[in-house]
Amino acid sequence: MSFTPKKIVLGPGEGTILKAIDHPITFKATKEDTDGTYSLFEATLIGGGPGQHIHENEEEAFYVLEGEIKVKIDDEIITATAGSFVLIPRGTEHTFWRSNSTTPKLLVIISPAGFEDFFFEVIGDDEIDGQTMEERATAVSSKYDLTFTGPPLG
Repeated sequence: MSFTPKKIVLGPGEGTILKAIDHPITFKATKEDTDGTYSLFEATLIGGGPGQHIHENEEEAFYVLEGEIKVKIDDEIITATAGSFVLIPRGTEHTFWRSNSTTPKLLVIISPAGFEDFFFEVIGDDEIDGQTMEERATAVSSKYDLTFTGPPLG
C-alpha cells in the first residue's frame, strides 16, 4: 500500500494529546495524515496496562523509548527494555504492563490506521482515570473489533 506523504514535523510533547491519567497518549500521525496506512502515538505508562485483548483488524507494534515493560503475546511473556521493538500480529491475544517502578514511554504503531478512533471515543477531551477508561473501552470494544479476553496483568 502506498500513500502520498504529508509532511509532519512535531517537537517533543506536540501532537494530539489525550489525557488518560494512567496512560497519557500523544498522537503524532493519524489516518488522515497517512491515508489510512498507519497511526503512530507516544504512550507513557504511569499506571497499569490494558486488559488482555485481541485486535481483529490491526497489527500493533511497540518501540520502547524509555524504561521497561512486560509484554504477554499469547502464552509468552517477554521483557522489552529501551530500544526493544515488539510486533503483535492481528488476531493475537496480548497485553503489556510496567516491569518496575520506572515509568516507561512507548512509541506505538497501529496498521492499518483507524483504531485511533477507539482512543478518541474512549478518552475524548476528558481527563479520565484507569477505571473510567476500562469501563468506556469495554462499552465500545465491539465497534472496533476489539475483544477483551482477560484482566490486566502486573
